[in-house]
This record gives sequence, C-alpha cells and structure tokens, in this order.
Amino acid sequence: MTQGAGQGPEAERTATLRDFRVPGYVNETGPYARGAHPAETARSAETAPAAPKEGYPAAYTPTERDLPVIRRGDTLRVAVDSVAAPTRQSAAVPGPLYVVGDVHGYLDQLVAALQDEGLIDSAGQWCAGTARLWFLGDFTDRGPDGIGVIDLVMRLSAEAAAAGGYCKALMGNHELLLLGAKRYGDTPVNSGAGTATFQAAWLLNGGQKSDMDRLQDHHLQWMARLDAVEAVDGYLLVHSDTTSYLDYGASIEEVNDTVHETLTRNDVNEVWDLFRKFTKRFSFRDEGGADAVRSLLDTYGGTRIVHGHSPIPYLLGEVGSEDGDESAGPVVEGPHVYADGLAIAMDGGVTMAGKLLVRQLPLDI
Repeated sequence: MTQGAGQGPEAERTATLRDFRVPGYVNETGPYARGAHPAETARSAETAPAAPKEGYPAAYTPTERDLPVIRRGDTLRVAVDSVAAPTRQSAAVPGPLYVVGDVHGYLDQLVAALQDEGLIDSAGQWCAGTARLWFLGDFTDRGPDGIGVIDLVMRLSAEAAAAGGYCKALMGNHELLLLGAKRYGDTPVNSGAGTATFQAAWLLNGGQKSDMDRLQDHHLQWMARLDAVEAVDGYLLVHSDTTSYLDYGASIEEVNDTVHETLTRNDVNEVWDLFRKFTKRFSFRDEGGADAVRSLLDTYGGTRIVHGHSPIPYLLGEVGSEDGDESAGPVVEGPHVYADGLAIAMDGGVTMAGKLLVRQLPLDI
C-alpha cells in the first residue's frame, strides 16, 4: 500500500458524535446545507518523490471528508420514462464490452454519456442489443440525483437482458456508506480514529438528504446484492484502486460471498471495516503500483485491472477550480492507463467539473 498519512482537502474535519446529531437531517447552516455542494481546492499532500508537489489528496480516512466537489450550477433532470423492453436477440456471440466510471448522482451527464456511446436512445431506452455494460460503483452522494441514477441502472439491467445483452454493476464504497447510514444512523462504530458513525461519515462525504428521503427497500436490497469483483474478457473489474480485496478471499467468488455475508450479518463494526477498506486508494500509483496490480491479477485472474474511485485528475496531479468555472476545471479526455499499462482508471472526476466516462474495452489508444 503506497498511501501515506497527510493533510489534504478531505482532512479538514473529523466526523465524530459531536457532528450531525439527527439521523437523515442535513444541517441547513453547515457545510452540507440543503442543495449545496462543497467546493474546495486541494492542498498539498505527502506524495512519492516522483509525484508533483501539489494536487494529491492524502490517503482517505472514512472519518474525514473525501475529495471535493466543484459546483456545476443547476443540473438538468432528464426524464427517463419506462417502456416495454425490446425483443430478446440472439446472444450466441457476446456483444461489445463497456465500462462506466463513478456517477455520483449526475444523472443528466450519465444519460448524455450513454447516448454518446449508442447504448441508450433519445428516450433513455436500451438500444445496444447484445452489448455488455458494467458500472464500477459509486452511484450516489455529492451529485443531485443518486436515486435517479440507481433507478436508471436497474431499469437498463432489465432492458439489456431482454435484448440479449446485460447491464451490471459493482459495489462501490459509497454504496456501503449509504447502506450504513440508512441501517445504523448514529450508532457508534470502532473507527480506529475516535468515535465515528455512518451517518456522520455519509454527510461529511457528500450525502444528499434528497437521496435519503427517496431511498426505498428495493434500492437497499439491490445495493446489498452487488458484487465487489468481476472478471470479464481478461479484465479484472473493481471499484477501488486498493489491494484490500485480498483481505476478503483468494478467489472472486470468495470475495463476493464474504462481502455479502458481512452485510447479511448486519454487524455495524464489520460493515464499517468493510467500508473503511474499500475507501483506500492510490495503491496502483507511484513506485510499487504495478506490483500491487499484479498481486490482484495473480490472485483473481486477468491481464489488466479496471477501476473507478480515484479521480483521474488526482492520479495526474491536477485539481478542479474552487469557483465552479468549468473552463478552469481538470481536462479529462478519457481513461487513464498507468502502472506499466496494467491499470485503467475510469473516474473522470465528474464531481470536480471533470468528465463522466463511458468507454468500450479494449481502449482505442
């Protein structure tokens, strides 16, 4: 693990029981006032010698604020009406494979990106036949409509299956965070950094009251059943750029079973530990990063790893603008290939006025 302790933009506050006393309520006068998105510039953090001196956040701790959000202004809500799914097609030959980076509630950007790749039509319906689509997790928090994103992904899953393709999703750390906030609220956990709660961590890291208000049982059941790791066409798909998956099993099946069993046991400290480990990042960056990738590939198979979680602007040492000017935001043209070509990063930094990435594999580079 190459992460080191340091002070970055996410290290400004510690979520303890003194913060956010009322479950499900967003402090109207605090940093997460209704409808607000925190805007911060990244401060310098401890990095490897070869990395730029500024722009990298410190290793994320669940009791501290995570990466900043750059306000985009009002977000257009895209109406996506449900209609009858298309007739099932032959799936003898697998269709093309696509992956989607972190969405974080930006529904209109997601719809636009899926349309640009020809996966959904102008009405928001699946139109890609036997194509295969994988979301890499983190559907909610920070952006305006996380529940709308989940609803869209769930509906596209049914439509794609009816057409002979599929639309599937992995579990991100923000799915665990939202599940924990809903299940456990202000129940104290053993965080290793003082007393913490899921509720406080959720609010501190972009939790939206509108998402919590609209969260229903079928959303919770869907999130709890998501797998953490998958292998497709020689690609190992995960959400987080961490080797913590190795703590949960020596095979893909074992990791997924362990994660599901942990959520089923419903022990707050076990779920917190799972969340904590899946929030770790930057294991594949800097010296030793390629070896960290190989440790996962050697255990679970595959020739390349594809992940979200850590925004590409941070991997490149770039950050967004505090004033929300998109022209001053990070320039993300596409996925970032690094760690001796073994890792593909897919989080384009949509919460930083970056880009929500949807790309076909293999990459055209």
